[in-house]
Amino acid sequence: MRGQSFLDDVNNQFDDAARFVPMQEGLAEKIKVCNATYVTRFGVRLRDRMETFLGWRAVHSTHWTPAKGGIRYSVLVDQEEVEALAALMTYKCALMGLPFGGSKGGLRIDPAKWERQELERITRRFTQELARHNFFGPSQNVPAPDMGTNETTMVWMADEYRRRSPNDINALACVTGKPLAAGGIEGRIEATGRGVQYALREFFRHQSDLERTGLSPSLAGKRLIIQGLGNVGYHAAKFLSEQDGCRVVGVIERDGAVWSDAGLPIEDLKLHLTKTGGVKGFADVEFVDNSASVLERECDVLIPAAIERVIHSGNAPGLRAKLVVEAANGPTTFEADKILNDRGIIVLPDLYVNAGGVVVSYFEWVKNLTHIPFGLMERRHHEASHQILARSLEAMTGATFPLETASLFLEGAREIDLVRSGLDDIMRSAYAQIRTVWNSAAGIPDLRTSAYSIAIRRCGDAYSAIGI
Repeated sequence: MRGQSFLDDVNNQFDDAARFVPMQEGLAEKIKVCNATYVTRFGVRLRDRMETFLGWRAVHSTHWTPAKGGIRYSVLVDQEEVEALAALMTYKCALMGLPFGGSKGGLRIDPAKWERQELERITRRFTQELARHNFFGPSQNVPAPDMGTNETTMVWMADEYRRRSPNDINALACVTGKPLAAGGIEGRIEATGRGVQYALREFFRHQSDLERTGLSPSLAGKRLIIQGLGNVGYHAAKFLSEQDGCRVVGVIERDGAVWSDAGLPIEDLKLHLTKTGGVKGFADVEFVDNSASVLERECDVLIPAAIERVIHSGNAPGLRAKLVVEAANGPTTFEADKILNDRGIIVLPDLYVNAGGVVVSYFEWVKNLTHIPFGLMERRHHEASHQILARSLEAMTGATFPLETASLFLEGAREIDLVRSGLDDIMRSAYAQIRTVWNSAAGIPDLRTSAYSIAIRRCGDAYSAIGI
């Protein structure tokens, strides 16, 4: 008999929450199933031979359009993984109040095996296949970077779409996660890690929720274990250690793990990882060959920030974190989630914690559609207004405006300031709704079930509104 898969985990979590959401018969099943998955096998002539590549683009829902979700390049990606990730995108966007359906793409490839110009040719061919079958475009389906892809991949895809659709004035909005010079938005690279920081901060603002973990109120000094120091894990570790005073005591990577009770220097460790490809050999810390064992070391907060299903029934009974913050997609299996709940370990779910990337992708998409940078129309007006207020206060009090706050107050908001403010606001609003449902009399057992129930209800309302 086939074991539980990532898609099974997502569907089981959906079913667990759907029983708390009243809706017409059969609607829950419609929300749960994937609408369509396009499978493509295309050829590219490389190194004097024809290479055939296998790819997918799953559209889980179209109750809102366009559908939104990343493109993953990996030798391990398959159709079930893509469909599971697309489902998570549906629920994530619904939870955060974003006007997107859920989608995800994957290409079975090892990017490290190919030269840059070869990857570009492969990506452009993949884009052609997706666009030809209406699985790509600013009003239909909008990819973003994911595992194995980056902003350069998005530039190639956007350029290929513009070549095919030269009369589409909104062509830049066909992908998000682009570099600034190609229509991107400030703060997109850091967005998911920044969202992790905002999610953890928001949880700590609510004393009654925090008391369930047994943690003291301040983030300062909290011991963190980070699983995966890629883009998400690095930014989460950097922001939480530098700005909130957390102590990252453990970092888990593919070649092993490093540990320091005094706290790891994240910038130096990231430089070492980039240079050597691993954490082994980093000076003056404990190196652990069996990296998975570090998941079970004592800490305040465990942040899985890499791949799915790293917390499972085999290690969940041994976890000694007081709080699990899911920065990755689907890092906890359905069975492990039940074990953690039974043990009283609180889990901040991926639907919420991991949403920073798609929230800022939404900002980028809107920027591309409006053709106006964020803050362009109001920044100087706000600067002038603040200067008038500051001069008035100085005249009334006889005191000089403090230099340490003058620049923050007198300068108008930049795009990065507005992006971070918008992300913070959406993260706060979403958690307020999640905790309200969690603490209600409805019998919702945990934060994940609460988040799913909100997403399911919103998807049901949207389908009902369009007559489905």
